[in-house]
Amino acid sequence: MTYRSGLRLVGDGLVLREWERGDLAAMVKLFDNPEVAYWTPLVTPFDLDAAKAYLDRALTDNGTIQLAITVDGGEPMGEVLLMTERATLGYSVGPAFRGQRLAVRALKLLTAYAHEEAGLPRVLLEIEAENDASSGVARSAGYRLTDLPPNNVTDKGRPVSLLTWEHHA
Repeated sequence: MTYRSGLRLVGDGLVLREWERGDLAAMVKLFDNPEVAYWTPLVTPFDLDAAKAYLDRALTDNGTIQLAITVDGGEPMGEVLLMTERATLGYSVGPAFRGQRLAVRALKLLTAYAHEEAGLPRVLLEIEAENDASSGVARSAGYRLTDLPPNNVTDKGRPVSLLTWEHHA
């Protein structure tokens, strides 16, 4: 599936929009954080060079839709993404913006897009069992834990055991 450039999803008090060149400083603010680095595959430190490289990848047609989470199309507060080939979603909210249910609302919005526009009957999340906050987001967004065995990977030299959550159209 090729996704359309200029993708913008609006609903539940959010505007999910593509990252822009003007977002580089905001990306550093959001992603250069030890907790974000621990739970995500993002590089650390996440400096301006890392933000530029990340944005360059986000703006290519690489099978991944990466959208900034905003309330009005302006300041990014996090990110939600859909890897279309694997039908897997992910999300991250900057520490300063947590507690507003941004991840739940953004995940619901992108999940609806995945089912209705991308035609994916089943979408997945992969979450570490110890990541209680992310598991809570998944549950609140209507995802259910599967009985699939954990996907064991290594991230930044750390062994990671990912549980699979699913959502059906």
